[in-house]
Amino acid sequence: MAAIPKRPRRGALATLAAGALALSGCSAGLGGGGGGDATGDSGEAIKIGYVTPQTGALALFGAADAYVLDAMEAYFAENPIVTSDGVEHPVEIIAKDTQSDSNTAAQVASELILQDEVDLILVSSTPDTVNPVSDTCEANQVVCISSVAPWQAYYFGRGGTPEQGFDYTFHFFWGIEDAQSNYNAIWEATAPAGAGVALLLPNDPDGNAWADPATGFPPFIESVGRPYTDPGRYENGTADFSSQISQYAAAGDAIVTGVPIPPDFTTFWQQVVQQGYHPTTATIAKAILFPAAVEALGPQLGNNLSTEVWWHPTVPFTSSLTGQSAEELAADFEAATGEQWTQPLGFAEALFEVAVAALEGAPSLSAEDIAATVAGLSLDTVVGTVDWTSGPVPNVAKTPLTGGQWRANGDGTYELVIVVNPDAPEIPTGGSPEPITW
Repeated sequence: MAAIPKRPRRGALATLAAGALALSGCSAGLGGGGGGDATGDSGEAIKIGYVTPQTGALALFGAADAYVLDAMEAYFAENPIVTSDGVEHPVEIIAKDTQSDSNTAAQVASELILQDEVDLILVSSTPDTVNPVSDTCEANQVVCISSVAPWQAYYFGRGGTPEQGFDYTFHFFWGIEDAQSNYNAIWEATAPAGAGVALLLPNDPDGNAWADPATGFPPFIESVGRPYTDPGRYENGTADFSSQISQYAAAGDAIVTGVPIPPDFTTFWQQVVQQGYHPTTATIAKAILFPAAVEALGPQLGNNLSTEVWWHPTVPFTSSLTGQSAEELAADFEAATGEQWTQPLGFAEALFEVAVAALEGAPSLSAEDIAATVAGLSLDTVVGTVDWTSGPVPNVAKTPLTGGQWRANGDGTYELVIVVNPDAPEIPTGGSPEPITW
């Protein structure tokens, strides 16, 4: 792993002391609240909870966690958090695994709050993880910053309204409208005009948000002049998609789109091939974000599958903590792990970028002051500018999105190539959309 540099402080410069970090199920460290001694140079440890699905069906979302947490250990050892009173605080990170289960996500959030007494919780990866953790934090008046879930599923899925949001919970990511724009750019280049769209939507927060008759994909598909086939919501873990596939084939749908979990899409796509259904385009959220998920399909069946690209080594952004570019971060991850870079890597780093900015910018370490600081925060990060002052609704900041396709290599691996950028022209493309061929 590359050396983690010391960075300029936003406040008064201070002599940096060594930090402390624990990656454990629970910790008996210093009490929460992080309120250091304003008359000395060193304060109590600030505790940050970190919640992701590290095992289970959503485990690919957490594949970069170990690397990022190790990097943050090295970073905070050289760069304690300096609060607005000039006091240095070592940092203790307490990581929790949701096991890809919503109930477990809420449970571990409660443990972090009630047992570990954390000052702040970071959570990532799908509404099944983000929403229950955020709800638990809101109920307990602990600040939570989340990412890697479309903002509609996070915000409206938790009962937010355009006028009324939340007091302690904040989110940054793209929205369904951004996916729609990128998907349509791919469809226009790879499918005939007026060709139908097959909807593959599960009965979960993501699937229900995408199926929403007012803000989801059905009205959008109609607005671009295409019919659609919607067999209804299916349950996660479905083993037989024959009914859905027969309906898509009977309608002659040339495009498949949806938001399945990775194991379900592997099952679905293998059955698509077995049953002789040949769409020209498959633009799939969530399930094929990761190299391992596409490689599981075989050496060619993933070729030209398309998906949203929310982070890539070629994005022109830099970490506010380490100064690493996206390209450098991805290269360091690959050198340290021997694995191909993965999209959640950038957002895991960005969660800590936002946390440090909030903790160092707040007038105090009270939940109210941290929350008010996040609400007014605009920060350039390795995933782009995260700006909570510009909406689209309270508590939500949007990040840029592009569209990409997986290209098969001769050795059975795949490379994700950005092929459209209708709403993020600052992010370069690396190729053009191509139809699926078998």
